[in-house]
Amino acid sequence: MTVNKPDQVVKRRVFYIPGYDPIHPRRYRELYRKEGADQAKISGYDIELTPKKTKGGAYGWHVEAQIDGVSVTADFEVLVWSDIVRDSMSTSIPATYLQLIRTAWTYIASGTLRRLMRLRKGPVIAALYPVGMLILQPFLAFLVARFVAHWGVVVASPVLPGLAGKIAFTLLGLAVFITIMRWFKKQDGRFFAYYLMHDYAYSARLNGANPPELEARMGEFQALIAQALADDVDEVLVVGHSSGAHLGVSVLADLVRAGQVPENGPALGFLSLGQVVPMVSFLRDAHRLRADLQFLSTRDELAWVDVSAPGDGCAFALCDPVSVSGVAREGKKWPLVFSAAFTQTLTPERWAELRWRFFRLHFQYLCAFDAPRNYDYFRITAGGKSLRARYADQAPSQSRIDHSVSKYTSVTPS
Repeated sequence: MTVNKPDQVVKRRVFYIPGYDPIHPRRYRELYRKEGADQAKISGYDIELTPKKTKGGAYGWHVEAQIDGVSVTADFEVLVWSDIVRDSMSTSIPATYLQLIRTAWTYIASGTLRRLMRLRKGPVIAALYPVGMLILQPFLAFLVARFVAHWGVVVASPVLPGLAGKIAFTLLGLAVFITIMRWFKKQDGRFFAYYLMHDYAYSARLNGANPPELEARMGEFQALIAQALADDVDEVLVVGHSSGAHLGVSVLADLVRAGQVPENGPALGFLSLGQVVPMVSFLRDAHRLRADLQFLSTRDELAWVDVSAPGDGCAFALCDPVSVSGVAREGKKWPLVFSAAFTQTLTPERWAELRWRFFRLHFQYLCAFDAPRNYDYFRITAGGKSLRARYADQAPSQSRIDHSVSKYTSVTPS
């Protein structure tokens, strides 16, 4: 199917799909405001963020930009699923440890974890981090509780001798243990152990299949994007970050299958950033995602660009999500995979400041670069070229991984 789409953009609709994030979407508005202003100063263009022009609908904001001599307006909307994330995280401490056992079994017993390690060790280490941290926490709590109980028995033995003293201070030790475990959970904004465990457990719970509440929300996302494609705009751009990338794949696959991309309508672009698709597509029952990856990779209706960086230890950097999932077929066109090259697009001083801040680096794709090259988030989302036109001559990264690695490659349930 040949489609006629505009290359030049004056009006754009942007839909941002966050990853597994329980935070209110205003976080992304403020990030865009701050980092866009910084990038404008560095790159010599103008960008201004104002409140959303229309009432109702998804949370968003309006952008007016003057980039490379072209005036562009862009309306941003965040496709929110943070409420689903929060609901999935509202579990007790014992329930989280049960999640740990189930999730570890899902990835290890199936051989999926071993295959993921063939891609990039960084995200696998990130996946093992909450397991190690959640094992370490009760171990430390136990040591402290045992010390308190033992010290109490020794010191107070004249007052509470024998069995009564042991029972009393055993109960005290248990109270100390519970208190420390609750403290660790309360401090998870620093440790991220519970957060990451919930993240991986959410995908593993159904072995890669989407829970019903997520499928319903993705249908709502599809309807919003379809409506935008009927508007008087030049481009509709969908941005999927982290876990939001694989949601974007399925939403856009459904959109194309439903015939909701007008042949002579706005250009449709899909920008996946810091994707973790293999964490889901390598699971046994991820038939839906693998089928969507296969389908979307051959379509002319959209342009799909996948950007990552080896410096991002939380992403499967430069791993072609279609090919490594074992579903590439003849006629594959997408995605175009290339690197944001943090070590080259950030100054040495800035890189030294950020290189060990792993979670911050995972969001660098949405931020300003000191020495931008072929990737500039603000030029892509508020500049005068469509995603397809901007990267028409971009070569894929030579160091990308584009061969099949997954054990499970079926696109339909057996």
